[in-house]
Amino acid sequence: MAHPSQLGFQDAASPVMEELLHFHDHALMIVLLISTLVLYIIVAMVSTKLTNKYILDSQEIEIIWTVLPAVILILIALPSLRILYLMDEINDPHLTIKALGHQWYWSYEYTDYEDLGFDSYMIPTQDLTPGQFRLLEADHRMVVPAELPIRVLVSAEDVLHSWAVPALGVKMDAVPGRLNQTAFIASRPGVFFGQCSEICGANHSFMPIVVEAVPLKHFENWSSMMLEDA
Repeated sequence: MAHPSQLGFQDAASPVMEELLHFHDHALMIVLLISTLVLYIIVAMVSTKLTNKYILDSQEIEIIWTVLPAVILILIALPSLRILYLMDEINDPHLTIKALGHQWYWSYEYTDYEDLGFDSYMIPTQDLTPGQFRLLEADHRMVVPAELPIRVLVSAEDVLHSWAVPALGVKMDAVPGRLNQTAFIASRPGVFFGQCSEICGANHSFMPIVVEAVPLKHFENWSSMMLEDA
């Protein structure tokens, strides 16, 4: 999860988020080089009185500053489009979960099971135990098996919400009357935190998302226990 004074992204916990981090570094390096070149040109033009008549009217330079930005845009666009298509790919998910946004909590339905679902509310500050995070902990976590493709169907019952978990590279709008879908693979066991990323009302900042990735055997034990309690 994010920590105070953090400058970069959270550590990637899914293959898609790793690709997003690599693309971010790639684009940032291009922007840095462009900014350095532009700054050098500005300083050179301001600090010298010398002019070159061949530079003032040169077809070659005009060709360069037309073609070079086009090449740079292609170098940014192609990796970006590749990641967009990767994020839309949902191949043979092993588990499907429906996340429904309410004012102001989430409810989860494991559609592959006959009767497995629960509501997930934020734990109030006064009820937190040592080690739990304020405004991020939920009374029921969305438990998923690690290293397996998971599909999440996202919708809302009242207003616009957004189901987002930064470490997994997932962010999907929850729209009333519409069923959106996204997918992720948790590359390692762990607990990953997120929050509603749409301004959905007075308690917008009090509907956290907690995804707990566990080994498949532990997930089977958890699902059996939840079905027995239902």
